[in-house]
Amino acid sequence: MPFNNASIQAAAKLLLVDGHAYAYRSFFAIRELSAPDGSPTNAIYGFIKALDKLRREINPTHCAVIWDGGLDEGRMKLLPTYKAHRPEMPDLLRQQMDGMAEYLVASGIETIRRDGQEADDIIGGLALRAAEEGAQVVIASPDKDFMQLVNDRIAIVNPNDKSGALWGSAEVQNKTGVLPSQIVDWLSLTGDSVDGIKGVEGIGPKTATKLLNQFQTIDSLYVRLSEVVPERIADRLNSAKETVMRNRTLVALKHEFAGDITLSRLRLNEPTVVDLRDLFTRWGFNSFLVALENQPLF
Repeated sequence: MPFNNASIQAAAKLLLVDGHAYAYRSFFAIRELSAPDGSPTNAIYGFIKALDKLRREINPTHCAVIWDGGLDEGRMKLLPTYKAHRPEMPDLLRQQMDGMAEYLVASGIETIRRDGQEADDIIGGLALRAAEEGAQVVIASPDKDFMQLVNDRIAIVNPNDKSGALWGSAEVQNKTGVLPSQIVDWLSLTGDSVDGIKGVEGIGPKTATKLLNQFQTIDSLYVRLSEVVPERIADRLNSAKETVMRNRTLVALKHEFAGDITLSRLRLNEPTVVDLRDLFTRWGFNSFLVALENQPLF
């Protein structure tokens, strides 16, 4: 773990949440929960609980939840099947998305979505910019693409990791065998089935790690391709060079998509208690109402 709350009390701590990842996770984790009017609330309830847990564990001074606004046009031109296999959002989840946004606004948490821009790119840009300004950053997401951002100021918390540990450079290297700075090249070789990106045939994570430990980068690997053994791996790499180079563009996050969003804009604001009370009443979240009346949520 690259940092802890006790050592950075004076520094800004930014929590960036992959909104759709947590919405889907909440939807499938909790079933058949509905409001007094019969509308579904399972995803909203789980989302609030998950975000509450994150905030209590990370104790951020700044926070934002970022949502996908569609697929990146540039990536789609390179690979028309990019993320094409992903199923449509379940209708019962779609009905709850506005409710999650309402909750965030009432809680004083910035919520960001831009048409035609993927959440990953916006999160990457915000994380790097905040780190450059001296903030400590935690990205909450199960997406392995974020491992490319990890450094001494940027860590990851994965909701699928039950330990709740923050992943720094050591954890990334322990998981993959390569440094965060090599993750783009590593994924370019292995591919990413979640995003529909095909890697080099016959090269899995272990082989990709071995190659990058020996040659450091894809560029160096191709310059020294004659040194690769066994020969069949060299032949496959040679045949797939165009695919590998394309994959690098697909996998690398587009940091410029953060636009003009400043760290100060992401500072947590005081929650609007009256609005939270109205939302919890509408959804029938009685336990949240009791907590709201007895003490501040955060």
